[in-house]
Amino acid sequence: MTATAAPTPRHRVVVLALDGVIPFELGIPQRIFGRARGSSGEELYEVQTCGVRSAGPVETDADFSILVERGPEALAEADTVLVPASYELGPVYEEGRLPPDLAAALARIRPGTRLVSICTGSWVLAAAGLLDGRPATTHWADADEFQRMFPSVRVDPDVLFIDDGDVLTSAGVAAGIDLCLHIVRRDHGAAVANDVARRTVVPPHRDGGQAQYIERPMPEPQLATTVAARAWALAHLHEPIQLRDMAEQEAMSVRTFTRRFREEAGVSPGQWLTRQRVERARQLLESSTLSIDQVAAESGFGTAQSMRQHLQSALGVTPTTYRRTFRATN
Repeated sequence: MTATAAPTPRHRVVVLALDGVIPFELGIPQRIFGRARGSSGEELYEVQTCGVRSAGPVETDADFSILVERGPEALAEADTVLVPASYELGPVYEEGRLPPDLAAALARIRPGTRLVSICTGSWVLAAAGLLDGRPATTHWADADEFQRMFPSVRVDPDVLFIDDGDVLTSAGVAAGIDLCLHIVRRDHGAAVANDVARRTVVPPHRDGGQAQYIERPMPEPQLATTVAARAWALAHLHEPIQLRDMAEQEAMSVRTFTRRFREEAGVSPGQWLTRQRVERARQLLESSTLSIDQVAAESGFGTAQSMRQHLQSALGVTPTTYRRTFRATN
């Protein structure tokens, strides 16, 4: 009789619910990680929620509490620990130190566990000394105070999220969705993350380096925008695209187009175009049998060497390594 292989254990994400937690951000991990499926439909993550004390009610910043069924012992079994924002951080926010119960809870986390924060959850990681010497972000409105309270943290107030390997931090609210999707993409590839995004009805990818605050997120009525140029560029990614080509789609001068594009997208046209090409290359490497040279041509990099340089810069891996990794997991 042939033995049946044991199923691969799901990656366990434990969400630490603190008093004053924001319900929207508390729900992000379950919504994103809980919807991630492998090629056979299997669940890829197990999401659990725990409190600092024993199981029981946890206050939120809304007019209701939540009942958490696990205490801090759940942190000891986590592969990833995620700390969403809270408006009642007490000594963490006021003095930059952990209260005893929170310090004891965090001490249960195993070495090597991936740590993630959403919005002001980064204050908890910083107060625990886990961000010392590291790049990190938080909500732009709290960034100055965050830097003052934790001078050893390399605070970047402008980005949506920062991936520093085993420690990841995000800006406020919806940036938590971007970060969780980024983690799914990092763990299982663009196809899985894009499927989660479709199910959640959110954009599949906003790069972590995109600005938190965009000057003109919605154009004023009857004001020319750069939307048509972006749509045109996406349809012509496989072709050489110059800045003037995009500006012509909106009948703007290059100077006006560049300024308007940055106001609306939060990045320069060149940065945006490179990110779209990287994303297109990722999708083709995962889902197609095209050669590396063909992928480079289809995604607009022109040569395999150019694509290799951009993927190495954006992802830290070569195209061949990326394809091997995500062909094996999907």
